[in-house]
Amino acid sequence: MTKPRRNDLLIPLLAVLADVVAVVVSFYFGFLLRFESPLTAWFPVTKGYPPLEAYLLGGLCVAPIWVFMFSRSKVYRTRREVDLSLEFFRIVRQVSFGMLIVLGLTFFYRAFSYSRLVFVLIWGIGVVFVFLGRVLVLAYEKHLYRKGRELRNVLIVGANHLAQDLALRITHQPVMGYRLVGYVSDEAERIESVATRRFGALDDLPEVVARERIESILVCIPADESERLARLFVLLEGRSVQILLQPEVIGITPTRLRVEEMLGTHMIGVKDIPMSTWGRIGKRAFDIVFSFVVLVLFSPFAVLIMLLVRIESGSPVMYRQKRVGFEGEEFELYKFRTMRVDAERDSGPTWTKRDDPRVTRIGKVLRRLSLDEIPQFINVLRGEMSVVGPRPERPEFVDQFRNYVPKYIERHRLKTGLTGWAQVNGLRGEVPIAERTRYDLYYIENWSMTLDLRIIFKTLYAVLFGKDAY
Repeated sequence: MTKPRRNDLLIPLLAVLADVVAVVVSFYFGFLLRFESPLTAWFPVTKGYPPLEAYLLGGLCVAPIWVFMFSRSKVYRTRREVDLSLEFFRIVRQVSFGMLIVLGLTFFYRAFSYSRLVFVLIWGIGVVFVFLGRVLVLAYEKHLYRKGRELRNVLIVGANHLAQDLALRITHQPVMGYRLVGYVSDEAERIESVATRRFGALDDLPEVVARERIESILVCIPADESERLARLFVLLEGRSVQILLQPEVIGITPTRLRVEEMLGTHMIGVKDIPMSTWGRIGKRAFDIVFSFVVLVLFSPFAVLIMLLVRIESGSPVMYRQKRVGFEGEEFELYKFRTMRVDAERDSGPTWTKRDDPRVTRIGKVLRRLSLDEIPQFINVLRGEMSVVGPRPERPEFVDQFRNYVPKYIERHRLKTGLTGWAQVNGLRGEVPIAERTRYDLYYIENWSMTLDLRIIFKTLYAVLFGKDAY
């Protein structure tokens, strides 16, 4: 598994801090210019001098709103290709809209009247300081890349003229944040524009991606070689790697098609890492807090459940089972035991069926209320699972499904979870695995914290009123 680059967190964090500082400083200097500078000679103060603290507090309250507004424009990303002139006018537009929000909020604050001239000054100062902050953060990011630090590893697939051009751009523009590791190609031709390594043929791609810690793959396969293109996607199923295509490569139907700008040229993105660094941090923080609270609140009932399981069918009261998680890594999943101790002695690994005779009496109650799943919050705290995600399967079943269920391995691009989009939409029990996979892939491609919260609330409803658990 490729670890996230440190600057994928550091640069966005610095950009956010720079904008927050710029907003607060704008309020501060706006106040000073209006009330404590020679400007008062031309614009006399007629309604008294308000406290500076009120303006600083206003800046602190407004800063999160502006940061949220800026984030909608995707300015807090690494490796942005920035034209400073366009960035300046974008900031003018964003700050102007932000000031409209500030003016609207002042109607709800009646302690004193904010000076309209101050708002004009804040607008001008805000544009300047936000722009300077962006320039400084951008300069620092470019400095890191220029020193060869935190570069994203790139692999090119193909060796035609498109590949030649991209290889040249990457090699001669390190400040864009990319490192050309090499290329793979089935043809005898080589990339001659730069000195770079050929790693073999297309079938060597999975090994190369894992060994060289490849994060982005630039596909330069001609559009008329659709079989090779399809083969590429099969080889990379289950790999959390970014795939970008040249615009003329259109012989596929990706899950989410989008145009990306990279190295001064446009690429078609057909697959991306499911969530950003901030998304991973937010999801992990939520998992830890939510799981800890559930385990603490549920602990008295856990003691009672373990006692009932022990009385009815002896030890062990907990059941451990191998499951497949993120990027195919195996882990031990915890559950309260709901079947006989020797449930799979004769049959081997099998799915549970409705009215399964192997399920104990207390096990039926636990399964009906999904209480047998509660120990999996321990897996969440350990980082092996998430609260929400595709349900983990046993290695034996994964080996079966990957051979006949299209894109099944793609489910492992995110951590598996206690509950998921498929489960809350009624796809439990004996529903075909291909249908569940389709819902799992929708979740991966459309992940957000809002979607996670929706799934959690729908899960609570399903536990209380659903009839599919057995």
